[in-house]
Amino acid sequence: MAVIAEIKRRSPSKGDLAVDLDPTSLAVEYADGGAACLSVLTDVDHFGGSVDDLVAARRASGLPVLRKDFTVSARDVCDARIMGADCVLLIAAALDDAELRSFLALSREIGIDALVEIHDEPELDRAVAAGADLVGVNQRDLVTFEVDTARAVRMAPLMPDGVVRVAESGITGPADVAVLAAAGYHAVLVGEHLVTSGDPRSAVAALRAAPANGDPSTGG
Repeated sequence: MAVIAEIKRRSPSKGDLAVDLDPTSLAVEYADGGAACLSVLTDVDHFGGSVDDLVAARRASGLPVLRKDFTVSARDVCDARIMGADCVLLIAAALDDAELRSFLALSREIGIDALVEIHDEPELDRAVAAGADLVGVNQRDLVTFEVDTARAVRMAPLMPDGVVRVAESGITGPADVAVLAAAGYHAVLVGEHLVTSGDPRSAVAALRAAPANGDPSTGG
């Protein structure tokens, strides 16, 4: 299981997580733990992130970086590329079909990947129709902030072959990763668990080592 390790200072649902974190040292710890990719919040108002965090993390770790932000215009896609990100987040719930197709096409034109985030079956259908080949299932409801830990498992068999599957939010340790691996996910995006772990390097390594022996039917 690949781990996309997130650099995250705060969240709208949990408040402050690690306001004074050092993106450089945290990125290095994530890399040393075996993270495949970083996710860096650049939204200032809701998450306390910044472009500086992304630049510092990318430079220190050498890992590919997802710009985690609200992408709502073509300029946002281009800005992600300019700041050095390797991937941009496209939230299906925030975009209409024309925008989703357009931003996907633009990302490919400028040489950047796009992770299309979905929450349910209709959004998956929209993502696939738009041509997404990297799809993340966010288990957290964007309105209520409630986490449905069965959502990703439910969505996995609906994804077509050839789509890289990423599970996001609500992942609290190796047991959760084992279930998601058994369900067919290729990667997990984990923020709060790693940022608050006290030992990010070991926490990433533990997630990577989780066996794919969970039972999706029981959640364990």
